[in-house]
Amino acid sequence: MNIAEGQATLHAKSLRIAIQGERGSNSHMAALEMLGTVEIIPCSVSAEVVEAVVTGRVDAAVLPIENSLHGSVAEHYDLLMEQPVRIDRESLLRIRHNVIAAPGVTLDELRNVLSHPVALSQCRRYLTELAATRKVRSIPFYDTAGSVKHVMSEGLRDTAGVAPELAAEEYGANVLVRGIEDHAQNFTRFHLLRRASDPREAGLPQPDKMSVSFAVEHRPGTLVAALQALAQAGVDLTQIESRPVPGKPWEYVFYVDLRIADNAMADTAIAALRPHCGMVKELGRYKAA
Repeated sequence: MNIAEGQATLHAKSLRIAIQGERGSNSHMAALEMLGTVEIIPCSVSAEVVEAVVTGRVDAAVLPIENSLHGSVAEHYDLLMEQPVRIDRESLLRIRHNVIAAPGVTLDELRNVLSHPVALSQCRRYLTELAATRKVRSIPFYDTAGSVKHVMSEGLRDTAGVAPELAAEEYGANVLVRGIEDHAQNFTRFHLLRRASDPREAGLPQPDKMSVSFAVEHRPGTLVAALQALAQAGVDLTQIESRPVPGKPWEYVFYVDLRIADNAMADTAIAALRPHCGMVKELGRYKAA
């Protein structure tokens, strides 16, 4: 969904959107892409993001759920299961990493680059060359955009951050090198989360995707039976994840993404699961990105 489409569904007031990390991050960019102009509320950890939604401190939240290189964000599946929130939208964001420093700083002046460990690992080839040719160290930091915020707030002239270009705009920094990621096909899938009790926003596209969590009975063949029931309901299973049940060793909650033709098919799928499961929770119906 592009920005213009997102803006068409906004209320008259600007939405307050919680994200994990600092302004200028990829989550910030995903929020802008889905919703247009919004007020970003940075949070230090993901649990705080979801709590802000549940308590009504914000209108919604944008959280990453899966990266094409690093896989799923397990913690966010757990939060979807545990908290009364639902998925209303999803988007795909191409991840681009850039070397960002204070204005006037050159590549020759750098001695350190900071960023989140995942971002550093996605730029391994470039950073290895930088270390070999210019003796620049890569140092893990708590956040991509936060690294640029730190460089600027501390007035560092020998240190750069690895972050989205939006971080340079946000903190008045300068992009030294663009696109240093190892793989061009690097995408992150984001979810827009709202309180489960909130009415569905007017103007959203007809859902063609559904996310569900379920726990099967702890006996042989129950998972196979549950998956067969979904197949018989006519849905297309596009993603499955498992997470351990706290306090119950070797028992798991399963998370599935399903492609649906309409709401009737979604209802049929939920009904088909129930005889085989001790728990079924629908996490959201939305338009696939």
